[in-house]
Amino acid sequence: MPSRQVALLRGINVGGRTMFPTARQRELMAELGYRDVTVHLQTGNIVLADPGTPPEQTARTIEEAVAAELGRPVAVTVRTAAELAATVEANPFPEAVAEPKTLHVVFLAEAPADPGAFDRIDAARFAPDAFRLAGREIYLWCPDGVGRSKLAATVTRTGDAVGGSATARNWNTVTRLLRLTGGA
Repeated sequence: MPSRQVALLRGINVGGRTMFPTARQRELMAELGYRDVTVHLQTGNIVLADPGTPPEQTARTIEEAVAAELGRPVAVTVRTAAELAATVEANPFPEAVAEPKTLHVVFLAEAPADPGAFDRIDAARFAPDAFRLAGREIYLWCPDGVGRSKLAATVTRTGDAVGGSATARNWNTVTRLLRLTGGA
């Protein structure tokens, strides 16, 4: 299988805002010249044949097209299949895999300029929730659910502040995207 990239669009079809039908997501990617496009779920998970451009360039191209399409900016983060495989492999919370809805990965557009900002979060205050920063990913484990997690809100805000845009996916979505790239 040829190399793939995964585009993660932030805030698509979530909570009734920024509606962008999956069929139109596929069409727009084809109009941009991307091949072998798969849209997973409705929430802006697009797998495509590697266009031969760096992920950051792919992200910019998709961001510009989506902004023109929707009339508002939408942050896009792109990872290669190899980067996504490394993210899955590096999971610091293997015990969470049994309950994948409790484990999330926050994908940062860029590595935090101030990774120390995460060190200043008093994680013990949020137990049993836990997180780990690893490069451009934040692993977030919320055993009681992410919806009401104060740690999730804190980590996401911190990620936005120090690493540009951030978008989260649950473990089921992350591993499914990896499979769609042809990875394990």
